[in-house]
Amino acid sequence: MLRFATRLNAFASGAERYWPDAKGRPSVLQMAQRAATVPGLTDLDLNYPDHVSGSPAELASRVKDLGLGLNGLAMRYYTNPAFKRGAFTNPDPAVRREAIELTKRGIDAAREMGCPLMTIWLGQDGFDYAFQAEYAAVWELEIEGIREVAEHDPDCLVSIEYKPDEPRSRSLLPDCATTLLAISEAGSPNLGVTLDFAHVLYAGEQPAFAAALIARHSRLLGVHLNDAHGKRDDGLMVGAVHLQETIELLRQIRRDGYSGAIYFDTFPDLTGLDPVGECAGNIASVGRMLDVVDRLEGDNRLATAMAAQDAVASQAIVQEHIFGRSPS
Repeated sequence: MLRFATRLNAFASGAERYWPDAKGRPSVLQMAQRAATVPGLTDLDLNYPDHVSGSPAELASRVKDLGLGLNGLAMRYYTNPAFKRGAFTNPDPAVRREAIELTKRGIDAAREMGCPLMTIWLGQDGFDYAFQAEYAAVWELEIEGIREVAEHDPDCLVSIEYKPDEPRSRSLLPDCATTLLAISEAGSPNLGVTLDFAHVLYAGEQPAFAAALIARHSRLLGVHLNDAHGKRDDGLMVGAVHLQETIELLRQIRRDGYSGAIYFDTFPDLTGLDPVGECAGNIASVGRMLDVVDRLEGDNRLATAMAAQDAVASQAIVQEHIFGRSPS
């Protein structure tokens, strides 16, 4: 069964209209209750430690009672303002240790919640100026931190989500190749990659090509679908801008045997869109795109055109399966 997960914070969109009597930001369970009304949604991803307080197992049980599973947890390094200068690469050893231990607690929480997947996005690890950091030294700190958290619980999958920048001007793990190099150097068998569509676009990469490299050199542990104009992390609805690239990615990950959830990392809350309708639209879009993938996989003409690297022929075939045959 295909699993669809979503970004929980999206369901704070329009909170004042949905919860007119509520003051301030809705609670984790309120947002989860709203997400549970999305037809076809099966799972949530929660941020750690932001969304997990008290007993992780009790929270997981409450989410399950809503009819949703937990796909995994995602680390966020905002609890200490000092993390702005780095998490695993912070110049202060005490701050580095705090970030690593926080991640280990997050892994423990994921295991307690029955969702053995921890996604780490190390956006604070990077630099902003020339001559700010000794590159070899901060790289070694990054590898040591990744290795330590991965080895904390070998039965928990640890997936690295890369991004070119933000909040740092330059991230240490900005693209697919650098992330694969880091995973190779860390050497822990439970490591893998989360591919975020918008991040891939503004890293200047082709999403399906990145997925193919990940399958070849590591393993794909997470797929974050969204869309963007290629200059920043826009968090637009799936297929809104790069329709063919999204279909190509779905074809590639199916061929590579990806069995995880499709996670919608979209931002309806930024412009006040209805998050239930937006998420339902994403699920419907992926369903239609997978129908196109099925038709493409059954069309021998496409395999022939791609083997010959004949873009004219392949474009005609793909467009025929997306839009239908041209009128005669």
